[in-house]
Amino acid sequence: MSLTLPGCFAASVAAHHDRPALQGEDGHVLSYAALDAERRRAARALLALGVQPQARIAIWAENSSEWVIAALAIISVGAVLVPVNTRMRGAEVAYVLERSGASLLFCAGRFLGQYFPAQLDGLRPASLQHLIVLGVPERGDRSFADLLTQADAISEATLDARMAAVRPDDLMDIMFTSGTTGRPKGVMSAHGQNLRVSLEWGKRVGLVPEDRYLVVNPFFHAFGYKAGWLTALLHGVAVLPHAVFDAAAVMRRIATERISVLPGPPTLFISLLDTPDRASHDLSSLRATMTGAASVAPTLVERMRAELGFKVLLTGYGLTEASGMVSFCHASDDAETIARTCGQALPDTELRCVDEHGRALPPGEAGEVVVRGYNVMQGYLDDPAATAEAIDADGWLHTGDVGVLDARGYLRITDRLKDMYITGGFNCYPAEIERMIAAHPAVAQVAVIGVPDERQGEVGRAYVVPRPGQQIDEASLIAWCRTQMANYKVPRSVAVVGALPTNAAGKVMKFELRKLDSREETAA
Repeated sequence: MSLTLPGCFAASVAAHHDRPALQGEDGHVLSYAALDAERRRAARALLALGVQPQARIAIWAENSSEWVIAALAIISVGAVLVPVNTRMRGAEVAYVLERSGASLLFCAGRFLGQYFPAQLDGLRPASLQHLIVLGVPERGDRSFADLLTQADAISEATLDARMAAVRPDDLMDIMFTSGTTGRPKGVMSAHGQNLRVSLEWGKRVGLVPEDRYLVVNPFFHAFGYKAGWLTALLHGVAVLPHAVFDAAAVMRRIATERISVLPGPPTLFISLLDTPDRASHDLSSLRATMTGAASVAPTLVERMRAELGFKVLLTGYGLTEASGMVSFCHASDDAETIARTCGQALPDTELRCVDEHGRALPPGEAGEVVVRGYNVMQGYLDDPAATAEAIDADGWLHTGDVGVLDARGYLRITDRLKDMYITGGFNCYPAEIERMIAAHPAVAQVAVIGVPDERQGEVGRAYVVPRPGQQIDEASLIAWCRTQMANYKVPRSVAVVGALPTNAAGKVMKFELRKLDSREETAA
């Protein structure tokens, strides 16, 4: 089996031909054989459009069966998948499309009260030649079904030849993640490394063909994509995409569809556990899960086992720059280990905590977490300087996180070198948020920090200095932010101040803001 998406998926189809592969929220089921036929048809349609190897094709849409079919087709013809966050607004999406050089966009239709293509009016980059609506098109936009009619122009043999030409070291995806510069950076990963990581994750969680995997984590995120539908399809598992999280709806689907695998961030499980009518739903089919992306309380692990019935419960640590995954716990680990650590490094990879000079520290000493191995990205798209800053000359990826390794090699994350904080499982980068808030006509200066939140783990708090003669109202500024950026980036509170604390070089001292926030919380 070739360690490429076409090779690995063909092996799954051969082994699980008649088993269910994909079931939409409308109940429509595709077997592995039927999904393969849909994948091939969509792939031939892409070839008919003239899609070349390594062309960049983006998907900006909610979780759905069509998302999976489109992604499989894109990757199968040797093009590069560019997942786009559905919480982004038009200008943010346009930047990703332009930066990646995407020539084709698979786009949601009407979702969350908005017609997604309309958000790009006046913003479409010159590189974008085609926009295909996954869902119901409006305004004369082209539908996915219409695209598929072009498939007949390309023979199956032509498609087979294109797929056979794909190699494990070919670029498979570019996933955009923000950085301290305030602009998203494109993380490049290849077929071989992605598939190897996904195969290992499925093995660790013990996936079997009889499993039914409800993927609530968004497909634009590594959790929903690489640890989600991709891993499931490599193991013959049935994938059930779920577009919008709602605790009651998810529990109904667990009961009705006999869901056995349900990973997600801690906030997802807190919501399920705290739903008043949880006892009225039959959740007995639940078997395996993985959580992470935020600190996990030992009591939550115990409740997930006792009240949700998970037999296999893993925690882990990962980042986009490492194919989404760095370390995992084992199913046999005790609740304290699972809750307090992120497990051990993936097999055939290395994990260290190092001092400021890059020297490895002994167990028990805190330092920057660095990782080396097949899971480390190919680099940042068209940004050799940022790549060299992230990956040193010896191949170690510097994560910017501070952690401690114990004598067993289990990792515990203790802090962050960077200002990044995590809201409900999503990374938030203050520099990017600050850049967008600074565009507000009443804002002179802004600094954003992450503050503790019982439900989301952390949320943003903005300290804002008004322009002379201007007034800033907290509610109005937050409402404005919701029109400019993804919802999880929007600060949950705003403090209007006369000045920001700065050092002699004029750099904002965020540790002073954190002290101030701590004093305010104590006073409250």
